[in-house]
Amino acid sequence: MDVSGNVPPVQGQGTSVPTAPLSYEGVWRFTAPATEESVPQARRAVRDLLGRQGVPAHQDVVHSLLLIVSELVTNSVRHAALLSPQVAVEVAIGRDWVRVAVEDDHPYRPKALEADFGQTGGRGLLLVREITRESGGVCDVEHTSTGGKVIWAALPLTAPVGHPAP
Repeated sequence: MDVSGNVPPVQGQGTSVPTAPLSYEGVWRFTAPATEESVPQARRAVRDLLGRQGVPAHQDVVHSLLLIVSELVTNSVRHAALLSPQVAVEVAIGRDWVRVAVEDDHPYRPKALEADFGQTGGRGLLLVREITRESGGVCDVEHTSTGGKVIWAALPLTAPVGHPAP
């Protein structure tokens, strides 16, 4: 899976020729206020984008992506809103994968993917990691050049092992 956005070359006649992007490939980005209302709006926007672009994603992948978007936007709203009144959601779609990312201006990079099981909350990033792993994808947290952070997950469009095709 190439999450960098690069299109792999096609071999032919001794030279590498880039393949033409498919109609559903591209990158879309939108911002929303860091408020609770933005969580379902972001989820709907991603769902509508995937449908509008005709992305051939397995239904389980779409459900996983929407849950990941909900968790990541919720985390930004709950933990970063004071320093980041806006959150950005980016959807990058490649030939065989889709990547969702949520960016905010808060400098704290969570120790994602760890949870204190004595608490009732705080498991959102653990859930993101497990959903991503189960789907055969990857996720990470990175600093932005402006001092904030972006948390992303990339999933293959195909059905995970053990799941039938749609």
